[in-house]
Amino acid sequence: MTIPRILVVDDDPDMRQMMTKFLRQNGTIALPAANEIEVRNHIQGGRVDLILLDVMLGDENGLEICKRLRIEQDVPIIMVSALSADHQRMEGYAVGADDYVVKPFNPDLLLARVKAVLSRTRRSASLVHRRNTKTFQFCDWTYDAKSSEVLSPHNIQVALSRRETTLLQVLLANPHIPLTREEIAINLDVTGEAIPATEASGRAIDVLVGRLRNKIEVNPKDPQILKTERGVGYVFSVDVTELEN
Repeated sequence: MTIPRILVVDDDPDMRQMMTKFLRQNGTIALPAANEIEVRNHIQGGRVDLILLDVMLGDENGLEICKRLRIEQDVPIIMVSALSADHQRMEGYAVGADDYVVKPFNPDLLLARVKAVLSRTRRSASLVHRRNTKTFQFCDWTYDAKSSEVLSPHNIQVALSRRETTLLQVLLANPHIPLTREEIAINLDVTGEAIPATEASGRAIDVLVGRLRNKIEVNPKDPQILKTERGVGYVFSVDVTELEN
């Protein structure tokens, strides 16, 4: 249920904005960066699931940045470059890139490559842990992912619907991260297909959030756990602790 956080690294403001906007519209949290300092600030500031790294960054070299990051990080890296010769692609793979995309590119093709790399890097973990066996704790509440049981601070089991449970899972995987209604809708995969990010689905998310608040908030009219993020959507605003069962 974790929404991918993708770092878009390009020194061209227009390209950076275009890529960031497109990725956000397709169910990811896209973060812009223009240089290595900004890349490292993002990595130190929170989870990064994939980096789209331009090869030519003004005075900086994306290949060298990739090489340095690979020594310290396992985060997947896709090089993006106007350089398309075979030896240039091989240089990207040689420094540890997971894929290499040539400019100009079809945005839909880029999205497919992003999804493919994310899928590959997560596959080994999913094979080891075919079932989520973690327990999540927040504000003295407990959610057991294995049994889908929710216990209140008074150790009383609270019944959630399937969609309410799925919404809670999305929120628990993304604490303190403001999520738009569209991001939530795309990641509420309760039928096997993502819910379309439409105005109607946005209203449906509001209703679903209201139902979940009625069950986990002391005062649903003044929520302290699942808050409204003005101009964005919602944020699970408390710390979440993950425990293995």
